[in-house]
Amino acid sequence: MIQAREQRRSPDAMTPGQIVASLEAVNKNYGPVRALRGVNFQVRAGEIVALLGPNGAGKTTAVKLLLGLMPPNAGKVRVLGGDPTSPENRMRTGAMLQVGRVPETLRVREHIDLFSTYYQAPMSAAKVLSAAGLEKLQDRKFGELSGGQKQRVLFALAICGDPDLLFLDEPTVGLDVEARRLLWDEIRQLVSRGKTVLLTTHYLQEADALANRIAVINQGQIVAEGTPAEIKAQSSGKRIRCVTRLSIGDLRQIQGVTEVKEDREAVEIHTREAEPVVRQLLARDMTLSGLEVASVGLEDAFLALTQDTAQEGNSSR
Repeated sequence: MIQAREQRRSPDAMTPGQIVASLEAVNKNYGPVRALRGVNFQVRAGEIVALLGPNGAGKTTAVKLLLGLMPPNAGKVRVLGGDPTSPENRMRTGAMLQVGRVPETLRVREHIDLFSTYYQAPMSAAKVLSAAGLEKLQDRKFGELSGGQKQRVLFALAICGDPDLLFLDEPTVGLDVEARRLLWDEIRQLVSRGKTVLLTTHYLQEADALANRIAVINQGQIVAEGTPAEIKAQSSGKRIRCVTRLSIGDLRQIQGVTEVKEDREAVEIHTREAEPVVRQLLARDMTLSGLEVASVGLEDAFLALTQDTAQEGNSSR
């Protein structure tokens, strides 16, 4: 019977590239606080989208709207072609959220068996346990698990309905490096089966490794959107690290330098083009050592995007 259930596919399954979730000109207020401001955002079938932003930027609010856990004050929310609160659409979505409580006296397998009854065509318990790496923990009570193990149980509960659209809010918090990478592999496997994932995370390496597309939200607005490479390209292009006798002031005077900061015994210099700056460094300091040149990472781009937006917001007040 379980096998027959697993073979059933939704007649409404989305084709790759089709919009499966969207916010259209959405505003959301908490009293006088504007959490989202005219947000337009789309998730397409078959992709992993990472929604990034500092604390309080509006990430969790956006996810809750898409899950139908709250209504917008203005604008339209669509999921799987319809209302996110409809029973049919909720049967096709799964969510792993930071909030909420799970009974601590139930065993891991009991939790999975219970959640599976909420769906018409759940994934088999064996597959869920395997995907979350919980085979050896299935007889343990939830309250006896470590923080990382509890995160894996919450992931298992999110996928036990074999959802077409999966919301993961900070899924790898508390996981060690090995467990985090195993979870990444499982997320990739889900997408290879035609699933769609919306991910929020504070681990920028995670977004860089997993996401087909990244949206950066700050102060309730989407400030950048694109592939990881496109997001990185919106920041200064290169980072130079070296040990030099030149002062911070001298370094800032070099043409093309956009930022300089101390990094232990060395300095870190940001610039759009590294070669002219390196030539100036070598010409001005014959003792220069420890020279390293690298492209900026997602963290640099993220900080530049969110700091620039914050400064613009402050100057407009």
